[in-house]
Amino acid sequence: MVTKTALQVWPIPAFDDNYIWCIHDGQSALVVDPGDAGPVIAFLQKEALTLTGILITHHHADHTGGIVSLLSYAESSIDKVVPVYGPATESIPGRTHALMEGDAVEFTAPAIEFSVFEVPGHTLGHIAYFADGLAPKLFCGDTLFASGCGRLFEGTPTQMTLSLAKFAALPPETAVYCTHEYTLSNIRFALAVEPNNADLIAWSKHAHALREANTPTLPTTIAHERRVNPFMRSDQPDVIEAALRESGAPALPSDAHVLAAIRAWKDRF
Repeated sequence: MVTKTALQVWPIPAFDDNYIWCIHDGQSALVVDPGDAGPVIAFLQKEALTLTGILITHHHADHTGGIVSLLSYAESSIDKVVPVYGPATESIPGRTHALMEGDAVEFTAPAIEFSVFEVPGHTLGHIAYFADGLAPKLFCGDTLFASGCGRLFEGTPTQMTLSLAKFAALPPETAVYCTHEYTLSNIRFALAVEPNNADLIAWSKHAHALREANTPTLPTTIAHERRVNPFMRSDQPDVIEAALRESGAPALPSDAHVLAAIRAWKDRF
């Protein structure tokens, strides 16, 4: 059993709107979805952290592009192979551990354990990492965003609906660490779907204040997303009504049909 110690989770900005999450204990660090090595190396050096692992959620270049350079930097510093965890069904550069649903990932430094979920939709092999405990954490890549979800580049609305349902079943206090600062644009769309959602209206004001202060809007929580995220509310009457009105469909017989309608709406929004 891993001995738990206090951990920090820090967003390392990359590109225009990516966050590379760094999980560390003040000495050892894991990074999630390092699309660019440069900002990660700078952060590790600034904080005097030793990289002990890399977690990848899916194959897109803005999540994997920094792996090789980061490995070269880390392994030249510690003379040790740094493990790279990623989805078994996708091509991940430098991957040492191929993961599937139900797998567990355990680190001693920093001390943390993850359960692996397969969450197809954005890509077919997309996975997420969940750390249970007193402060549960979800690293969900591009499947779930604050007030939104990922585009369906490879998967189906049914797959995305089932993936989001896995997240909805997690403890409500679970912190949601997604990988893009898309929140304000997602909120604008969510308000088009549910203009009278009081929680969403309040969140819009708070999120705008955060961004005006150059502060990330993340993490949110599962409970929060269930209140304000239309893609996690496809069973709610107001969302169903909006989806019917916008799609022009005579009926939307399942949550997946509703999600498909609002995802298509979002794509052209």
